[in-house]
Amino acid sequence: MTVKHSIALLSALFLLAPIIPAGAEQNIQPTRLSLPTSSPVVEKYFGIKVTDNFRSLENLENADVQKWIKEQSDYAKSTLQRIPGRSALIEKMQDFDKRKASKAYNLSITDNNRYFYLKQTPKDETGKLYFRDTFKGKETLLFDARAFFASSGKEYVINGVSATENGSKIVLSVSANGSEDSVLLIMDVASKKLYPEKIDRCRFASPSWVKDGSGFLYNRLQPLEHPGQNPQYDSKTFLHRIGSDPSSDREIFSKATNPELHIRSEDIPSVDYDRKSGYLFAVVSNVDPRLTMYYAPVAMLTEKKISWKKLFAPEDDIHDYAATKDELYLYTPKNASRFKVVKTSIRNPDIGNAKTVVPEDPKAMLTSFALTKDALYYTQSLNGVEAKLFRKASGDGKERELKLPFKAGTIGLSSKGFLFSDLWVIIAGWSNDYRRYRFDAAKNAFSKETLSSPAEYPEYRDLVVEELMIPSHDGVLVPLSLVYKKGLVKNSQNPTLLYGYGAYGKSITPFFSPGMLLWTDKGGVMAIAHVRGGGECGDAWHTEGMKATKPNTWKDLISCAEYLEKKGYTGPGRIAINGASAGGILVGMALAERPDLFAAVIPQVGALNPLRGEESPNGPVNVPEFGTVKNENECKALIAMDPYLNIRDHVAYPATLVTTGLNDPRVIAWQPAKFAARLQQATSSGKPVLFFADDKAGHGMGNSKTKEFETLADVLSFGLWQTGHPEFQVK
Repeated sequence: MTVKHSIALLSALFLLAPIIPAGAEQNIQPTRLSLPTSSPVVEKYFGIKVTDNFRSLENLENADVQKWIKEQSDYAKSTLQRIPGRSALIEKMQDFDKRKASKAYNLSITDNNRYFYLKQTPKDETGKLYFRDTFKGKETLLFDARAFFASSGKEYVINGVSATENGSKIVLSVSANGSEDSVLLIMDVASKKLYPEKIDRCRFASPSWVKDGSGFLYNRLQPLEHPGQNPQYDSKTFLHRIGSDPSSDREIFSKATNPELHIRSEDIPSVDYDRKSGYLFAVVSNVDPRLTMYYAPVAMLTEKKISWKKLFAPEDDIHDYAATKDELYLYTPKNASRFKVVKTSIRNPDIGNAKTVVPEDPKAMLTSFALTKDALYYTQSLNGVEAKLFRKASGDGKERELKLPFKAGTIGLSSKGFLFSDLWVIIAGWSNDYRRYRFDAAKNAFSKETLSSPAEYPEYRDLVVEELMIPSHDGVLVPLSLVYKKGLVKNSQNPTLLYGYGAYGKSITPFFSPGMLLWTDKGGVMAIAHVRGGGECGDAWHTEGMKATKPNTWKDLISCAEYLEKKGYTGPGRIAINGASAGGILVGMALAERPDLFAAVIPQVGALNPLRGEESPNGPVNVPEFGTVKNENECKALIAMDPYLNIRDHVAYPATLVTTGLNDPRVIAWQPAKFAARLQQATSSGKPVLFFADDKAGHGMGNSKTKEFETLADVLSFGLWQTGHPEFQVK
């Protein structure tokens, strides 16, 4: 199945000690920092007057703005470091980390069974690249980005690896300080030597090797040539030949080379060289999950211009695909909100009359599929939290559910495609660590192939997991996952960390994080609201929480919080809510609509001023999800979902921790900055509104291990402080 340019979904989650009585006074009164100098800007959008109090903060290059951000960040950092218990949380995370001799991730396997993966030991701040031939082969270190760039003064990480068919060459994508602005390095694996050329401006690279390994296709941004230029506009796909100067790379697919395809400046063009099917697949990407795709035989790569043939348009509603030499397998919600798999001819595709291979299930969502030589495998999920795996044989079409090694909340599938029998399954749950298995169809058996070292977490042996369905404001039932220690008393005194996301059709499926579970170790309830806008209950679950229907997203969260209070899991002054990236809209609007309901609100790198989103580099590509100011109905929806604009003067708002990365390419730093400034100006509660901007971080990708621990400890300790836990009260 294809891998689209991802929208970051960052999770920050969450534990028995006596709790300070509700209503107890805080032990610290926050210093009132100066507000930034600003003259309100008043504008009209389709007759609606909008006042923007802190438009000046959008100029991040301004010295006064930078001074204000630094003052805010220094104060936020010092306040967070004063929270008792924070350092103990970090020490516990370090202890968890030491329990694993090594952690492996970002695994890819070539056709000849060469394994490439990133690995961290307790001594490593970032992952190093290793390889081995077969699962049981000898491990060899290939590349350490931190050591290679040590003299740069920046923290470089490997954020992608692409190997040739036989694993003899690789392209490494590396970026610094969370920027995601990648440089491509090319390595000969046998000698471990890098080729002389380096290709920069590759934020959306995803290199795809040609069959003989002589070159690869990749996406590259335009050079910045004038002030105000959007760095993401008009990127192009090139063909690079190994050993040549990148400036001479041939342009393959772009708005400029293919004007007949009407590619927009904000769209991201990429090309996949599919060696097995014999086709080039050209994708025009944005955040719309419906694919826009063209294709051509691989032989056309040698021609002066490729004649692309349309394969999918958004109206076809294809969200993913897999190709063989003769057929296309399509993953679609068309007339099947919980998705189905259909197939059609690859030479003469007829999507409207495609044959159904896996029909829609009336209750469970079809979440993924993978092809092998012998079968089609697919996964289903009930409400995003209970996963099952099925096998449909290629010959007789017999279908059966496979018994997994343990009950799964999350299943990930990978295969080498239709020419091989190999299938791997990754399984995890809220209280079960990730484990990777190979499935042997002949023996009907799973064998463990986990590259990471095993570890024991006796702290979490007695966790209780509840999967509930909660009526929302309109009667729709919303999935709510609860994790807490056995023996928890429903006395309305338990601190609760309520997390959500609700965008892009992305599901929050069960995952295991010892650090996040520390909230439960402190006697708290960890709650995950699977709100509309996500994909847990199908395509309609997504569309019922986007643009004009976006209010369902935060109203679902509010309903979940009210339920937890009503049933005694928690009580007034005990709920902290947390959301990241697009989850900033979720928690920001929950704060704006029900400030009385929450003790703390923690938006991380959050989209908090979506009305102005199109004025940022990554904003235009998000129009399919949130809307545009150019359309009256969508503009009104943007105003309604904008947390910054919905803050009111003289309201007792809850304590708030707002974070951003100054190198964030996805949500520009001025969105969280404006929200924090406006909240400080408006609140009458006297509770802290902290704003922390990290000058060595971006959207959360590429953080060092220490930074990850500190970031999570900030969320947990701030939440436990504000929900009254006695171990975290600032004197």
